[in-house]
Amino acid sequence: MRMLFVSAPALALSLVTLPGVLAQLALPDSPYEPPDPSAGTQPSNGTAPNPQWSTLLGNLLYFYDEQRSGKLPSNERVSWRNDSALDDGSDVGLDLSGGYYDAGDYVKYTFPLSYTLMSICWGALDSGRAYDLANQTAYLDDMLRWGLDWLVKAHPSPNTLFVQVGDGNLDNAYWGGDRSIPGPRTSYQINNTSPGTDAAAQASAAFAACSSLYSNRTLASSSTSGLANTTYASTLQNHARQLYEFATNASGGMQTYQTAVPQSADAYASSGYFDELAIAALFLALAETNPNATSYYADAVKWYYSGNLGQQLQAGDETVFNWDSKTPGIAVLAAQIASAYPDVVSGSNATLQVWQAAVEGYFDAITNGTGRSHLTDGGLLLFPGDSDEASLNPALNVAMLMIRYASANLTTSHDANDRYTTFAQNQLDYVLGKNPMSVPYVVGTHPNSPANPHSALATGYAPPNGSLSAPDDLDTVPAKEAYVLYGGVVGGPDANDRFWDLRSDWVENEVALDYTAPLLTLAAQALVRVAGDPYYTQVKAGAYDAVRPSGFPCDAAIQTGCKHSGLSTGGKIAVGVVVSVVGLIVIGLGAYWVWRTRRNSRY
Repeated sequence: MRMLFVSAPALALSLVTLPGVLAQLALPDSPYEPPDPSAGTQPSNGTAPNPQWSTLLGNLLYFYDEQRSGKLPSNERVSWRNDSALDDGSDVGLDLSGGYYDAGDYVKYTFPLSYTLMSICWGALDSGRAYDLANQTAYLDDMLRWGLDWLVKAHPSPNTLFVQVGDGNLDNAYWGGDRSIPGPRTSYQINNTSPGTDAAAQASAAFAACSSLYSNRTLASSSTSGLANTTYASTLQNHARQLYEFATNASGGMQTYQTAVPQSADAYASSGYFDELAIAALFLALAETNPNATSYYADAVKWYYSGNLGQQLQAGDETVFNWDSKTPGIAVLAAQIASAYPDVVSGSNATLQVWQAAVEGYFDAITNGTGRSHLTDGGLLLFPGDSDEASLNPALNVAMLMIRYASANLTTSHDANDRYTTFAQNQLDYVLGKNPMSVPYVVGTHPNSPANPHSALATGYAPPNGSLSAPDDLDTVPAKEAYVLYGGVVGGPDANDRFWDLRSDWVENEVALDYTAPLLTLAAQALVRVAGDPYYTQVKAGAYDAVRPSGFPCDAAIQTGCKHSGLSTGGKIAVGVVVSVVGLIVIGLGAYWVWRTRRNSRY
């Protein structure tokens, strides 16, 4: 399997002709297929555009093909995937088929999907030219539309948004292929009387960010014009406006979406909604022209200060950027808009300098080690609590934001630019193999890549006799996964840099839509920056086997590794309480004995 690399000027983007619209870009006649993982050991030797980054970009986009739900197209590249969940939405009289399965199971969640689409469109606004260089622009278009077209279905009226399809408990219990997904599958919605401010605003942000991309309203000179489609951009923009109006003016007031749909709470409970409102307003400001743009920007500033979001960027309180928390991205995006479109922020007190101070205060706390985050011994950035499940994701998102900010020349000093770029590169290198395990944490990219991602789709296991459950030993049945889940970014190692590559360990080994998104943008940024090879080209095949940890993990998925201490965390707490109580009793009895002895000695 091979891939042709062409420069942007030589790239011809053909179009499918449909009446009255500029249609989706046609995929190449010879489709891109991921190469054998052994290709990841071959240096590029200075070839431009860099074939290793181009291949990584292609593999990461390929991952989204592997996660598709619904009726697959005739040119579907993933031969082992099948049509699935075609009846989604039938319980509410709608067609909600399509879209993407969120992670290793078969549930579709709007909240993290919207975040993922927003993140990828934002990355293409910055570094879209990379997709041209890698001959992947048509695949980017294909990936985005598969998600955005489903979001359009999920938003059938101005004040209705479907936020989940499938039952988390039922789908998590099922461990099998896509032909036998259990049903019926329930569709869950928010609406005018049972709103979800955060989910509606996040979907608005996705539509607005992608509308900006398709309308070629760029944030950097390295963006691509290959996706320009004013008709599609207008459709997305209309949905963005309606959802923002729904988020801000629902008759049921403002509330987190899991209040209306508690079924989503276990997987993706939102911690608030001011950050989603602010980032939606900013992307609408980018997508619109004045005076609407200025009005939306003023809204973003209002939500930022009303939610006291600036506090979340200060040392000691610094939050992460992920599907739930958008605050660091708000400040970076606002700085980009203030720099690229000063007319939008004209007259506002929230100037470029205000956002630069907020961003650099946040980044400085991280790079200088003065905040709540810290580096593992191997060099991975960890945020206590936020990095406990999926350790790589917060680090990748910080790296993405730092490179974006530095590449846009928004830093207030050369020193800051150098520190942010170096720090971000170190995080990227860690994820791509410069770590104590010598593991590039992207499936199918290198011989040392994870071989056992937690994914019912890729495992190839068929539950016997109509059973829904996984085998008794998920790690050995089957002995080898049936399919390579190319481009899937796994959760990552523990706080001690250890990685077991166990299929049952969803904390370390599950893949998800939002895990892959920041690395996609980082790979695009590397192509645009003409960076050297991804670090994994320097990693020796088989190096992981020599350092693979013994025993088992100790995390939310696997407790076996906790036994070395004899007790679980809860047990330790219980023992601690008992010991404390017994100690107080002993001290009390001792004091009483001394008092009795002294009392008796006086008589």
